[in-house]
Amino acid sequence: MNELDAGEAREWVLQPRAPWRWAAPRLWPGSAQAFGSAFAAALRTPPPLAVGCGRQAALATRLLRGRGSKAVQILAPRIDPMHWDVVIAPAHDGLRGRNVITLTGSLNPVDDAWLANARLQFATFAQLPSPRTAVLLGGDSAHARFDPAAFLALAADLDAVLAREGGSVLVTTSRRTPHQVIDAVRQRYAATPGIVWCGEHDGPNPYPGLLAWADRIVCTPDSVNMLSEACATRVPVHVFDPHRVSGRPRRFLDALLQRGRIRVMDSAMQDFDVEPLRETARVAAALRDRLAS
Repeated sequence: MNELDAGEAREWVLQPRAPWRWAAPRLWPGSAQAFGSAFAAALRTPPPLAVGCGRQAALATRLLRGRGSKAVQILAPRIDPMHWDVVIAPAHDGLRGRNVITLTGSLNPVDDAWLANARLQFATFAQLPSPRTAVLLGGDSAHARFDPAAFLALAADLDAVLAREGGSVLVTTSRRTPHQVIDAVRQRYAATPGIVWCGEHDGPNPYPGLLAWADRIVCTPDSVNMLSEACATRVPVHVFDPHRVSGRPRRFLDALLQRGRIRVMDSAMQDFDVEPLRETARVAAALRDRLAS
């Protein structure tokens, strides 16, 4: 949670205690003590603005609003949003209200300046042969499965493109990627020009460099955050089998397909014109307007 005072931001990493963390952001007796004595003391001198993210932080921002702060809550708090001055939530969550700002996907820092800095940080990636295909692999989630069979299907399309066009492949996995998939990635692309990063034992995380140097991006459909960051670049994003996703994330994927920001991955993987998805700047401007009114 961040609080703003005299132009300076202070960050709180909240560790809510039982029993309040079970009910957050609902108010229970003694909720002011949920985050310990330091936060309880801060409630006596609340900042003019408090910004929190997540359900536990929603209790803190709600408490601060009760003491006079303007409270901004990021992500749906699972109760009436009118307990905050502004709630920022993904459109696919379905939250609506006169104080709710919705966005496509999730907030992220990726913009032209961020990408330029990443290109400097990972300047050696310029030596990799083009086209450079970044491959962002997720894993199983509550709304989709990504198992070894799915990876083999993805790899078949990717290999067809590599055989036809050459270039390099820059692969990264996530904490949710099954070990069998990681083993298959290492074996399949060990001799292919590029990078394979599957964890800290492979060195510093090159993820920013992958986004910055990619000529196109292949992404599994299971992570809203990963897709939002990929779509904030200026290159085509090809999503593997988005129709395997269910629930609210499926609505997000459908929105990206409808606006033409992504395409379904296939063995052709043709380039297409894109408009980067830059929701963070738009939401920030909308928030400034709301707070100023």
